[in-house]
Amino acid sequence: MTPGELSRTVLCAVRRAVDDGELSVCVPERAVVTVPGPGGCGDYATNIALQLARPAGRPPRQVAEVLRDRLVRTDGVTRVEITGPGFLNISLGSGQAADLVRRVLRDGLAYGHGDALAGQVVALCVPYEIRAEVVADVLARIGASQGARVEIAHGHGRDVNLRPVPAPEDPAPLGPDAARWALLHPAPHDRPRITADHLVQREGNPLFRVRYAHARTRALHRNAADLGFAAEPGPVEDGAQLVAALADHPRVLTAAFTQRGPDRLARHLVTVADATLALLPAVLPRGEEKPSAAHRARLALAEAAGTVLAGGLTLLGIDAPEHL
Repeated sequence: MTPGELSRTVLCAVRRAVDDGELSVCVPERAVVTVPGPGGCGDYATNIALQLARPAGRPPRQVAEVLRDRLVRTDGVTRVEITGPGFLNISLGSGQAADLVRRVLRDGLAYGHGDALAGQVVALCVPYEIRAEVVADVLARIGASQGARVEIAHGHGRDVNLRPVPAPEDPAPLGPDAARWALLHPAPHDRPRITADHLVQREGNPLFRVRYAHARTRALHRNAADLGFAAEPGPVEDGAQLVAALADHPRVLTAAFTQRGPDRLARHLVTVADATLALLPAVLPRGEEKPSAAHRARLALAEAAGTVLAGGLTLLGIDAPEHL
């Protein structure tokens, strides 16, 4: 179950509560589903009860209890807990994560591609400026991944409909990959930094973390082969955040295009990379430890993460090296 699917499940629970007369509210168009924050638990969390409390005229926790009773009866949901003032924390069956990993590994670099925007033809008119041209190029790539066709033209004045804040200087000295990252990682309304920080190979450099996380997943694949075992999707107790980030990838691609913000994809890749790096130390057996089902499941999740990182970097026009 992806975050988008779970969002629709939450809205169905609201609708059933309204139909049963337990809540008197207008069903919202969207339920925000995210990774649980501090103090939360489970795979996903939603603040829908806090959102509905005032129009329902009831305390948030009472609204949460009404919705919890319906969510726990949903296929694929194993547990729903209420935390804080009324956050619903939702745990999914372990098979959900395994199914997601299988899908990512099956689809490869095309995971997250689809026909959500099929039939759309979008004309982008940009000024003669390097950042605008790079942003338009990436939007065309992302749009194509969702079934849209993008036509790019150059113009002046009112003809321009895509005008990110220009680069303060020529990014070419950074090299093609770091230059594109420097132009794409900030939001279009923010001025990009064209500095050597993008070339530094340390944790403070987001591009390095993304590429390093990808390279490490490939190294783990090779190391596991040397140890005589391969990936096998299964439950991973400490992988909830990474699973949630991978499940969110298709939505991020669509949003990056519709919101004309390739920075959404760049920042999402940083989120995936950070969750991946947290998982990696536990992937391989240590010392005399024998490979177990847990190791194979962690390896499969790591390989799925590497696939998403590589696919995302490819859409940004940035290389995803296997050795770094």
